[in-house]
Amino acid sequence: MALNAGSSSLKAALFSLDDDQALANCLVDRIGPNGVFTIKLSDGTRYQIENLNLESHVLAMKAVINQLNEIWKDLDLIAIGHRVVHGGDFYSRSVIVSNEVIKNLESLSPFAPLHQPHNLEGIEIAIQLFPDITQVACFDTAFHRNHPWVNDTFALPRAFYDEGIRRYGFHGLSYQYIANELRIHSPYLCEGKVVVAHLGNGASMCAMQNGRSVASTMGFSALDGLPMGTRCGQLDPGVLLYLLDQRGMTAAEITDLLYKKSGLLGLSEISNDMRTLEQSEADSAKEAIDYFIFRCQREVGAMAAALGGIDALVFCGGIGENSRLVRSRICERLGWMGIEIDYTKNQKNSQIISTDLARTTVMVLPTNEEQVILRDTRSLMALRGATA
Repeated sequence: MALNAGSSSLKAALFSLDDDQALANCLVDRIGPNGVFTIKLSDGTRYQIENLNLESHVLAMKAVINQLNEIWKDLDLIAIGHRVVHGGDFYSRSVIVSNEVIKNLESLSPFAPLHQPHNLEGIEIAIQLFPDITQVACFDTAFHRNHPWVNDTFALPRAFYDEGIRRYGFHGLSYQYIANELRIHSPYLCEGKVVVAHLGNGASMCAMQNGRSVASTMGFSALDGLPMGTRCGQLDPGVLLYLLDQRGMTAAEITDLLYKKSGLLGLSEISNDMRTLEQSEADSAKEAIDYFIFRCQREVGAMAAALGGIDALVFCGGIGENSRLVRSRICERLGWMGIEIDYTKNQKNSQIISTDLARTTVMVLPTNEEQVILRDTRSLMALRGATA
């Protein structure tokens, strides 16, 4: 099972030991007194149960397991791979969970206060329910842990860097999946200079060379870089000082503002969903999209500069994979980088949407973080079995 425990949701994908296709994808949304549980099976069957009283992640996890046991009477769970947002400087790859691992991850909770505690709660619940099976932690930061120092630090006194205040980068499981796909299907591109745009409710970009992360738009936290559904993206630190000093806002109020009330939602005052904004006639919706496009164009340039060139631009994530408008508008002003898209291919959501003569390849590749969790969990299970 691949498990992703969020602040108010729990996602789980169930796999057999020797098949990459998920047997079931489960989502418990709005954990609380009005929870919604959805399960989709590989044969297309879909169930949804609403208004569930699931006031904790424990109850949500038990609901998932109970439903899976109803479908597969002989269900034998042998391992769980967990998505963990922050691995800090401790981990550059996935690891089998131990008491030491949990202690290290707990020390990183102040670095990702809205994500890490919930990820850890998912691990603790899984250990509680399945104490004898392998638990694996897979990190969103691990893919970025080999950045050059200049892409890893802030211009603060060095003591802060030593304390862990540095650029970590996130969405690493998504970027690892894209790197693997390029290595299999387009090895010549994988060896080159690639900018990957993971655009969704959370959005970032990654500069990759030879399938390895060189730079990321996200830094110390998942707030940095591109504007997102409800997160602000890059922000002058002076704004925070002003809000603290002149507006008297508390840290909790600023956290709520930056994580939950900004981004597309804050700019449009309509929605955090790009689909809704594209359908809206409101000026504020158009302006929110304009800002998102502009920042994406700017960050593509920044990532290309970090690489010293660009051979391919890859779109993934909910917006990147589905919004033809966003892709075409981002590419409109990037002709100087050799980027030129074929609008017919773009409308068809083709895998390659650049023109045949374009110097830079533009691709659309659906990402699959659960597949990365699955592969890493299998590998560590095999390693544990070989050394047992």
